[in-house]
Amino acid sequence: MKIYGNLIVILFITICLGVLVGAGRAVKENPRYIIQQHEAILENFIETGLPNTERPGGSRVYFTTDISSRGMLAVYQALGVPVSGRVAVKVHFGEPGNVNFVRGEMFRDLTEAVNGTFVESNIIIPAGRRGSTAAHLQVARDHGFGFAPLDILDSGGELRLPVRNGRQLTEALMGANIMNYDWVISIANFKGHSLSGFGGTFKNLAVGIATPAGKRDLHGSTGGNLFVTRGDVFHEKVVEYNVALIDAKPDRMIYINILNNLSIDCDCIARAGGPVMPDIGILASLDPVAIEKASLDLIYARPANERRAMVERIETRNGIHQIRYAESMGLGSQFYELIRL
Repeated sequence: MKIYGNLIVILFITICLGVLVGAGRAVKENPRYIIQQHEAILENFIETGLPNTERPGGSRVYFTTDISSRGMLAVYQALGVPVSGRVAVKVHFGEPGNVNFVRGEMFRDLTEAVNGTFVESNIIIPAGRRGSTAAHLQVARDHGFGFAPLDILDSGGELRLPVRNGRQLTEALMGANIMNYDWVISIANFKGHSLSGFGGTFKNLAVGIATPAGKRDLHGSTGGNLFVTRGDVFHEKVVEYNVALIDAKPDRMIYINILNNLSIDCDCIARAGGPVMPDIGILASLDPVAIEKASLDLIYARPANERRAMVERIETRNGIHQIRYAESMGLGSQFYELIRL
């Protein structure tokens, strides 16, 4: 009797599964079903977040909630790395009209401590306010960066750096002046981004140092279509530019992310939307993968109603692929130890 009972249960389950599969096929023919499924997945992601990869013994990421020049100097000093020689401080000078970028005064204590030079490369649009060296330098001064030396990296020409084991690229086209520096400190104003989902360390160093030709390479620009490359291909190109630079500057890189004015748009947009969630703090690390993942984890740790817009921007562009691909390319580890100052 027990055997017959088990057979009846199995038969009942099989019939139910058949009904569900048949119904599922019919429902999935409706495009609205697909939309509802996407919304359900996104809603679940917003509620559950990314798997947090903070672990004791992971790559060290120093964190402060003091979003000030003093706080930035503190996280840098916590790294305990004595930089020397010529130091490039890679920032974003901010597009004229944008109100979310970090003004120069925030960088004063750190830049003066390392006797640094603010560096950037010209943008892809020659007629833009940051499209020529002279105009770009004026924007930097207007936005408060004039207290330290300024260097538009492609003013010295273009450098072709090899991309090790690249899936998308074999070389990276960067401003030649970057090789004049012994150390590079990347300070990224962490944001959402219309193409990459988020812009932090990786985008700051890739698109920010790429020459205009390099930017067209990254974006797959053809003719009048400037921003062609999207999705995972764009993520991988961004990471591969980082591979080229980090290989050229072994053990001479420092990474800082500022999580403030958290808009879903980057600082390169003149009319970017305002912040969509509260400020979080400043992070510093010697591991670019770890600092990017820690930045995301801090965003996802916020209440769902606060992080919703940022999560949607990141997830609809599959932004996490940047981090996973960078880890697979040997740039660092997603596992980190967050050290609060």
